Amino acid sequence: MAIAGESFKSRASSALSDASLQTSIAGLKSGFVAARARAVAALPEFEAMRDAGAAIKDHTLAHLDVYLERYEREVVRQGGKVHWARDAEEARRIIREICAAAGARTVVKGKSMVSEEIDLNAALEADGLEVVESDAGEYIVQLAGEAPSHIVMPTIHKTTDDVADLFEDRHRAYGFMDRAKSAAELIGQVRTILREKYFAADVGITGANFLVAETGSNIIVTNEGNGDLTSTLARVHIVTAGIEKVVPTLNDASVLLRLLARSALGMEVTSYMTLSTGPRRADDLDGPEEYHVVLIDNGRTEMLGGAFQSMLRCIRCGACMNHCPVYLSVGGHSYGWVYPGPMGAVLTPMIAGHEKAKELPHACTLNGRCQQVCPVKIPLPDLLRRLRHQQWEQGFIDATTRWGISAWAWLAQRPKLYRAATGLAIPVLAWLGRSSGRFRSLPLASGWTAGRDMPAPQGETFHAQWARRARQK
Repeated sequence: MAIAGESFKSRASSALSDASLQTSIAGLKSGFVAARARAVAALPEFEAMRDAGAAIKDHTLAHLDVYLERYEREVVRQGGKVHWARDAEEARRIIREICAAAGARTVVKGKSMVSEEIDLNAALEADGLEVVESDAGEYIVQLAGEAPSHIVMPTIHKTTDDVADLFEDRHRAYGFMDRAKSAAELIGQVRTILREKYFAADVGITGANFLVAETGSNIIVTNEGNGDLTSTLARVHIVTAGIEKVVPTLNDASVLLRLLARSALGMEVTSYMTLSTGPRRADDLDGPEEYHVVLIDNGRTEMLGGAFQSMLRCIRCGACMNHCPVYLSVGGHSYGWVYPGPMGAVLTPMIAGHEKAKELPHACTLNGRCQQVCPVKIPLPDLLRRLRHQQWEQGFIDATTRWGISAWAWLAQRPKLYRAATGLAIPVLAWLGRSSGRFRSLPLASGWTAGRDMPAPQGETFHAQWARRARQK
């Protein structure tokens, strides 16, 4: 999935004026944020678990080669096959070849953000395959020709009426002639349509929440059961996963699973947690005949051992975006690629490059809420600041901004001159704003005053007030 051609600023501006979108994402503030807070409050050891989760991921990343090789050995021992992909192109090629060898005509997919990252659907469809997303949210955005706007809740940007309109138009071919009147009816239509697709599928593709080196197992969590049907009914099961998804043991996975459900949806555990370990055995009642795992690098090894390694701890819970004031204002599509919110503002430049995502590290207030709620304590604000510094050093900052920041830095490094300049400017601004106490238009601050008022200063700088109070003592 290519990064959209428009700028972040342009996409964000459109999102802010989209009344339907604003109504949809408002539910995150009162819904999932509150649910997470309740789930965390009910678990006194949650902070200790965050420390443990971060330690597990750090240990694994420090010995990633060891655990990946161990995982491969266990998968092979269980009758499966592991494929290694350096980048998105190689990953697509491997999966296309597996599908071709299986004589596949229909592919059903469980939820997989890494398959979005490598733009897998378009490649398979170009080969003439029917590709059907089985997660209800992913199915809806696929039908609408859109990208997911959230990594956990793909349709957070849509209202029930939006989906009802879409299904009324697109589901007539399946015999649904009347417009659905409730969410339950909408889900009923999805289930009816997908039931046939599950049994027709030649290949089932799922993502992976965790890969367990100890057993060679793939763990997925869902609330619909679609992952189970996708991975067991098709003749061939393909797992797509980033190389950072591996963990050493089942005990390690259990710690991260307890963090994941609470952080993502405010639940103790998801409705379905499934472990897949190799193809069907002789005495198994169901399961695939072939089991393939495609391990995808796509820029991840470049993050190992460096300043951005902590980003590879990410367990894709979405908590950072649920608490991000920028995401909660403009939604996920404004970020222009697969990963939105704070985690996307770091991952997208690292994977897709600064050239395509140079605005994203600046789409942040650096308030730090994302780090506070991250279940594995990724220092997202620090990483975003580092990306901004990289962009400055590599010349990605436009000339006007560079001049403004350089001028500010020059002034700020000369305290006497800085205090003299602000000592003149603040009283003037206070006098100009005396009638209303605020500015509705201010030179060099139109980005702020276009949507809100700028309070007028009180007439004294902080330094002046400090000095005056010190004299009074």
